[in-house]
Amino acid sequence: MSNDCADRRLPRHVAIIMDGNGRWARARGWPRIAGHRAGIQPVRELVEASSELGIQALTLFAFSSENWRRPPEEVRLLWELIGDVIESELPALNESGVRLRIIGERRRLSFSVQNRLHHAEQLTAANGRLELRIALNYGGRWDIAEAARRLAERVAEGCLAAHEIDEDAVDAELALADVPSVDLMIRTGGENRISNFVLWQLAYAELYFTDTLWPSFTRAEYEQALAWFAGRQRRYGQTGDQLEAAG
Repeated sequence: MSNDCADRRLPRHVAIIMDGNGRWARARGWPRIAGHRAGIQPVRELVEASSELGIQALTLFAFSSENWRRPPEEVRLLWELIGDVIESELPALNESGVRLRIIGERRRLSFSVQNRLHHAEQLTAANGRLELRIALNYGGRWDIAEAARRLAERVAEGCLAAHEIDEDAVDAELALADVPSVDLMIRTGGENRISNFVLWQLAYAELYFTDTLWPSFTRAEYEQALAWFAGRQRRYGQTGDQLEAAG
């Protein structure tokens, strides 16, 4: 990747929908869970690349609130894999200075998984090289609804007036309140939708879709997506002429 892109045009926050694991496995005559296992390597590569390049935050969509509709055996194996991967990858993440946080509704998760997640967050809490967020049992609508509920509770308690609720107030209650809004969203697997992922934070994100199935997504293609982002003109409601005049 060029120094110009690395110095001036990197996104602060990248969010990724890691799609295509099951289709990757099916094309090889393997069970779907084999595709999810194969998808671990791209995660390693992209965490390492993001850390090296100086990206502030990386959010990965690992399990959506809608994924519970999948066959029960696949769901069970997925959660076993998620727990095992977090535990096995934790030492390397911590050594690399990565801070791991989990976003999503945890009450439906097993106590074993909840304990592993809590331990991982506690161990890496002081790290600051890369903010890694894993979305587990997460949905964008759930996130916004939870923020609204917490704000309503504060109004009911007399701690907040209704007229004080603005975009900043909502933003502060969301699962990604402690990291910048998403600059670049990448979705693999050939689908061109955002599937209830971090809806609020995608308001001004650049959306990059690729047909590559997630287990085949490499660092080289990640850097290609970053280079594509570097070439975008981000206007935020202004005209191109205004930006050029200001630039």
